[in-house]
Amino acid sequence: MRPAISLPLVLHNPSNNCLSHIRTLSPLLFIFLLGIMEGGKYEKGLVAMRRYPFFLLGLVLLLIGGSVLAVPSQQTNPLALDTRVDLETLANAVLGEEQRPASWTGNSDAASPKFVSDLWFDNEQLANSVFGEGIRPSEWLGATSVNAAVLVRNIRHDLELAADEFFGSRSRPPEWIGASGLLRCERNLQNLVTMLRNFYTIDIQTPESALDYCATVTNDVEDSLLNQGIFPSDNEALKDLTLAVRGDLERLADEKLGLDNRPVNWVGNKDRESASLIGDNFLDLESLASQLLGGDQRPLNWVGVVAASPYISYRNMRHDLELLADQTMGDSLRPRGWQGLNPIERCEPLTQDLILITQANYGFTTDTIALENFCQEVANNANLLIENPPIEDVVAQEERSQFLAEAESAFTYLDINASQFMGIMPPGTKFRAWYRNFAASTMMFVSGDDFAVYLDQRWTTLPIDIFDNLPTLEGVAPLTFCDASWCNGPGPTPTPTGSGALALLLNQTTPVAPPSQEEISEKVQVSWNNIRVTYLADNAQTRTAQVALEICVEPAQITCEPIIRVFDNAVGAAKPVLSQSPNGLNVYEFPYGYSSNLLIEGTTLTSPDVWISDPSIR
Repeated sequence: MRPAISLPLVLHNPSNNCLSHIRTLSPLLFIFLLGIMEGGKYEKGLVAMRRYPFFLLGLVLLLIGGSVLAVPSQQTNPLALDTRVDLETLANAVLGEEQRPASWTGNSDAASPKFVSDLWFDNEQLANSVFGEGIRPSEWLGATSVNAAVLVRNIRHDLELAADEFFGSRSRPPEWIGASGLLRCERNLQNLVTMLRNFYTIDIQTPESALDYCATVTNDVEDSLLNQGIFPSDNEALKDLTLAVRGDLERLADEKLGLDNRPVNWVGNKDRESASLIGDNFLDLESLASQLLGGDQRPLNWVGVVAASPYISYRNMRHDLELLADQTMGDSLRPRGWQGLNPIERCEPLTQDLILITQANYGFTTDTIALENFCQEVANNANLLIENPPIEDVVAQEERSQFLAEAESAFTYLDINASQFMGIMPPGTKFRAWYRNFAASTMMFVSGDDFAVYLDQRWTTLPIDIFDNLPTLEGVAPLTFCDASWCNGPGPTPTPTGSGALALLLNQTTPVAPPSQEEISEKVQVSWNNIRVTYLADNAQTRTAQVALEICVEPAQITCEPIIRVFDNAVGAAKPVLSQSPNGLNVYEFPYGYSSNLLIEGTTLTSPDVWISDPSIR
């Protein structure tokens, strides 16, 4: 337990007119003023205001300007209403039916501008009864933002802590409504999920039924951070850092066990280029920890995990090595020549993740944070920044502008397979690009005020070098919609008639020795929507698939005929038939994505293009 908010002089005085006026202000300003009235007792309570002058200044300006940030009724969400019901349920159990403190508001009017601030107010009063006056668990969040959604989230989290204390962590009364398991996870993890949702349109996929929900969400989040390129990926630099872990591991062993004295089965791999260096470092770190601490004893917050990602493996081992050095030598005492000098690497992994994602999206810096209590301070600063983002622009305009572009009669789709055509985006339509498809595909996911769709980069003003810098769609499934005036789908892609974006795309390369026109003059041309693809094998290294193709009369692919030839106009040669499928169809190999400038022939039909799906999106 740690000291938290102290309320006795004000909250328990129902005749205090000043209190009734203060509660009409924003929740955080309310807390701030209570702190002043209590002589600064809130230093270790909800927000350490004196440590964050920019935050204090903002609140003072709100006070001077007379701004009232009470929550309007339209911002009250079902979570707040459910939390009020559960708060009263817990109060009945703790205090007795209809027994409440004199200053209890009991506000259940969602239309009230004080609904959320009164919810916080009553939750803090009940916490005094559950934990003791002014005492809170170390995980307690309190009020960290003037944002109503964040404040309700924190109240819900803290209410569950109080319910854990009173009922037990896995016990609730039958009438308990509850909330998402995420709201019981730590602050760092909740804010990482918020950042992934807001900046990358990624939501967690962890089911509520997961046995260790928060740990599973942590893995889910780190997979997403890895896929989005948030983690450092310079393999050569990571090799150097991994070798530095080996060096410091040997230094600590020398210091504690003596020169050349090592635990049994010590590997001692010092080869920078060794494929097993990460694994050998891990084994020796665990051996040294067992030797120094005994058996399976490990320091608090020990990670003890290697991963498929070299960066995550390095991060975990450096963190654990620093913990072991602290416990066996003393905090911040290190052997001579120690290479682990970055204070961020001593913080727990979720704090490190939080630093990386706020640096990438807010320009967050740790340069001004003192080394004393560094990890606690940096986590608090990063969390406050996420919970109270800059009002004007969440990201500097110049950083955003590189991904802004305009359409040039681009065909748009609701899916990366380009099977749900939504219409042609008119020239000059502005959008923001978010993700690109894999390998040589030029498809990308973009959004505007009234659409979120897939289109081809070549029919936009987005430069190819900027396109190449977009994160890929690996592990991502963005939500799509199209409500603009030009949206008229979903439907099949129109067959080109000699003009327009698709026709230009199909004819962008001069054909070389194509089949004679006499051969195909009597055949009907259709688009890739009419091609039925049967996937037989994938080659992950070349990002290609072996497929059997049929060409169909209609996009629904009901009446179809076998493909008898595929001619590639770009190279002036027919694609080789690799084999026959079990049902007698020709088997060809294609790269993933959209392939054009082809002549795909059936007996009576032809198509100039085909789409081959990446296995992750089939």
